[in-house]
Amino acid sequence: MNGLIAELARLTGQADEVILHVALVFMRVGAAVFLLPALGEMALPRRVRLGAAVTITLVLAPAVPQGSTPGMVEFVSEAVTGLALGMGLRLFILGLQTAGAMAAQSTSLAQMFSGTGPEPQPAIASLLTLGGLALFVTMGGLERSVALLLQSYEMVPAGRMLVPGDLAHWGIARVARVFALAFALAAPFLIAALLYNLTLGVINRAMPMLMVALIGAPALTLGGLVLLAATAPLMLEIWGSSIDAALARGPAGG
Repeated sequence: MNGLIAELARLTGQADEVILHVALVFMRVGAAVFLLPALGEMALPRRVRLGAAVTITLVLAPAVPQGSTPGMVEFVSEAVTGLALGMGLRLFILGLQTAGAMAAQSTSLAQMFSGTGPEPQPAIASLLTLGGLALFVTMGGLERSVALLLQSYEMVPAGRMLVPGDLAHWGIARVARVFALAFALAAPFLIAALLYNLTLGVINRAMPMLMVALIGAPALTLGGLVLLAATAPLMLEIWGSSIDAALARGPAGG
């Protein structure tokens, strides 16, 4: 590794300490970028994501205080910090996908319109995810994420290891919050499916000879699509407010 640093220093005309400092910043930024919404999507080419990580690193490196010469432990700690920051925002995308999966399952659309790809998901989840990513970009989420990375150095200086207990507490709280958000977003579909099944059960008891499943299934699918058209804008608005609040709280709350 020392030989590589020396060669980079020779090619760039910079001192070894500067190259090590930039590499240390890249460890945190690169790990976070590969999980951030929009930039961390699998559909985005890896070269584009790598180029974004390098660009953000070059922008942030001069603003990050330079400490002592880092070692392997410092590089690993920076990668862990970056992964934690990136996952904190990635969970919002996973929450939106979970809400879409619950909505599709409750309206019998999960199997009918399931997606194809490395991570198959129902069409409702794909639609909400694309809408959420577009909303995240238009609300300045990428720029605010870069600012969040810069703020993280005030709480966790470069090369300092995160406290495992604090990280676990923060992670559990974030997962619980995002799952509650996903359940709240899918609540209209879950309530509608519950009322539908109760009504279907009453009709089936009153008219045992009637094939209520054959009659009710198309109605459930149509009702699910109508409900999606009516509630999707509100779902994305609520989701956008949640991720906006997380970005505003900074690294500790976000």
